[in-house]
Amino acid sequence: MVQLLSPDGELQTGAAAAEYLPYVEALSDEELLQLHRDMVITRRFDVEATNLQRQGQLALWPPSHGQEAAQVGSARATRRQDHVFPSYREHSVAMIRGLDVFEIIKIMRGTTNGGWNPAEQNNFHLYTLVLGSQALHATGYAMGVTLDGATGTGDLDNDQAVIVYFGDGSTSQGDVSEAFVFAASFQTPEVFFLQNNQWAISVPVSVQSRIPLFQRSIGFGIPGIQIDGNDVLASYAVTRKNLDDARSGGGPRLIEAFTYRIGAHTTSDDPTKYRESGTVADWVLKDPIARYEKFLRTRVASDAVFAEIATEADDFAADLRHRTVDLPIPGNDKIFDNVYSEPHPVMVEQKQWLADYEASFGGEA
Repeated sequence: MVQLLSPDGELQTGAAAAEYLPYVEALSDEELLQLHRDMVITRRFDVEATNLQRQGQLALWPPSHGQEAAQVGSARATRRQDHVFPSYREHSVAMIRGLDVFEIIKIMRGTTNGGWNPAEQNNFHLYTLVLGSQALHATGYAMGVTLDGATGTGDLDNDQAVIVYFGDGSTSQGDVSEAFVFAASFQTPEVFFLQNNQWAISVPVSVQSRIPLFQRSIGFGIPGIQIDGNDVLASYAVTRKNLDDARSGGGPRLIEAFTYRIGAHTTSDDPTKYRESGTVADWVLKDPIARYEKFLRTRVASDAVFAEIATEADDFAADLRHRTVDLPIPGNDKIFDNVYSEPHPVMVEQKQWLADYEASFGGEA
């Protein structure tokens, strides 16, 4: 397992870390602090969204508590031209790629059919609610990148790569295995980023796999590596290297971020029914934000800086709550207007039928 920060926040300089330290050393103090800001704001966003769901403002919420380091480090490792295919709890990744995360709130409130235009969101593709299918989407896109000649030229600032996020449960889905087959066969410029948070809803990873998950891809001809998923610097450095290797013609690879889901799978889940409270408490002590803060306090940050970031996160959450509560009920146009790229007579007919049906209630519906 690659680890660059010890649990006490000390930078590791041994032989196992030597390959990745240059990526960390290349980061400015401002960039190091940004990693912390990203994690803190995401955590606060996640807590506020969970509260909103509990208060009846959202239909569902998938928490990301505990997985901030894996997501933030890997997302900051992407380059502007890369394409990112998320699952449905990559809130940090969405934020870093420039998405207004209020768009995620709209999905969970049910006021949108699910999305945004990736071309307008720095190539951040749609949240995927069908487990594992995004691995095939990403692999197909990566095959297209290769066929377009948009990768493997040796120009790191312009060559494209693809990264796809999924969880340990998705590795049991056939879609992921199929994606491995095509990625290996066509040597796609792709990183499979597996967040192993130990639980596929209520099924532990020990039941899902008899071997470490990063070894699953090896049988398909795709090298795998395991990182400490609570170490934001390891996530950044390993992902940066592997993305650049992939975009340089090295083919696909798998990164397993070994972490833990502190909260529930979603707000419809009760993890106390199947998890030991002691194990959860042990993982809380490994909190990725606390670990990284210890590191920063020896390098670049003061109490005032941390207080400023905490205030920024609170302001972010307050704005999110205000915008959520004020969301209007969407009109019926959204149901029909984007089914086809051009006006379609069947859609026109159905839209009119619904309007007439609602009008028949005389305003009492």
